[in-house]
Amino acid sequence: MVGGAGGGGGPVCDLRPGVWDHPEHGGLLVEFVQYFGESAQAVSWITSIGWPCSSVSVSPFGTALCNGYGARPVVMAGGCLSALGFILASQATCVTHLYLTLGIISGSGWALVFTPMVASVMQYFTRKRSLAMALGFTGVGLSSFAFSPLFQLLVEMYTWRGALLILGGLSLNMVACGALIRPLGTHKAVAALAPGESAWSCASLFHRAYSYLELSLLFQRPFLTYSLAITFFNCGYFVPYVHLVAHSRHEGFSQYQAAFVISATGVTDIVGRVVSGWASDLGRLRLPHMLVLWTGLLGLSLLMLPLGSLGGSYPGLLIISLAYGFCAGAMTPLVFSVVPEIVGMERMLGALGLLQMIESIGGLLGSPLSGLLKDLTGSYTASFLVAGGFLLLGTMVMTTLPHFFSCTDQRPLQRHARNYNNKQQNQQSPESGLMTNSLSEKLNHIDTIPYSQPQLDRDSLEAEPEVYMPLN
Repeated sequence: MVGGAGGGGGPVCDLRPGVWDHPEHGGLLVEFVQYFGESAQAVSWITSIGWPCSSVSVSPFGTALCNGYGARPVVMAGGCLSALGFILASQATCVTHLYLTLGIISGSGWALVFTPMVASVMQYFTRKRSLAMALGFTGVGLSSFAFSPLFQLLVEMYTWRGALLILGGLSLNMVACGALIRPLGTHKAVAALAPGESAWSCASLFHRAYSYLELSLLFQRPFLTYSLAITFFNCGYFVPYVHLVAHSRHEGFSQYQAAFVISATGVTDIVGRVVSGWASDLGRLRLPHMLVLWTGLLGLSLLMLPLGSLGGSYPGLLIISLAYGFCAGAMTPLVFSVVPEIVGMERMLGALGLLQMIESIGGLLGSPLSGLLKDLTGSYTASFLVAGGFLLLGTMVMTTLPHFFSCTDQRPLQRHARNYNNKQQNQQSPESGLMTNSLSEKLNHIDTIPYSQPQLDRDSLEAEPEVYMPLN
């Protein structure tokens, strides 16, 4: 499953981020603060460097490798890097070592794992794609539920060094999971070169990079608007996952009470993901509208989170945390399911890499900013309020997407216009099409069916299998 145990899988939106969805690290951050004697802001940079900084360079590079060589070797390499980072971090002597190991090395591994896994799930399914994404992302919720108390136990039994070493061994499971990825279709292939043109010429390399990375998306307003909204989401989404344990202990609750808050949040996170995926596939609302709904509720729950623990009320903190977990889980699969609505399935892999590169700015700033506010104010109240404000700001940015207030999906019309323009360009310049698409024509045809009109071709869709097998 995407984002499974052992710190693997990244994100999700799943975003990712903090360590794109690794709430179990909150307990380790407390240990780092106590052992190294650093501020909460300094230690928070470990998680912020982990996913966002690596996403700036590694995620687009990983998607280019997937376009050229497939998802399987890329995910397996990412699992090895993730494990190596944890193992080296267990020997750290200062916070700078943790920046390099947990931050850069393991973060690069998570970036190489996350995007190919998300893309593989989205390509395997045409019907009930959102539900498939939601079920895949339940790995994050299961990790939150099972591993937060386990990590607390490991720290008590083996200290934080032994716990990190065990995490490194668990991360190697991603290598085995990556080996099970089934290739779908052919990868982007290099077209025949013109006579006398070198495969390593500057023009040839530029066109390869431009095609593999889908850099043309950077000039399209819908994609840039959506990326900006997700960036604001990332500024606030991971703050509770990083600081909720520390906030609970700051309010006077025991270590296991604080760990149970994260575990209970993980349960509602799982439920929220499944409910969101099931509701999305009903076709009652467009996916961007559902994403705005859940992110708005998530921002409100973050604003209310400090109120839950007023007066030392553990039930109040637990109830608000459960609401936060449900809304956070509900929005996570939708963040990625909306991407094909913006760019189309044929450009989805490159779009995910660019999206993570842009959104990483939010994850890079969110956790350290919340740690700085804690150091300045002495509590995490301001951190949660600012995080909720970022989520609500991203929700407002989402409403500026073209045709957002339309009740019908405009994506098929935009795609047909783009395909027509591409055909015209290819006719004028045969050498301009250096790469070929990696998806089959049949898959592209089915993906043009709008969600708002599921009655079209329903009989033919139900006659087809749920999972697309590799094309020979």
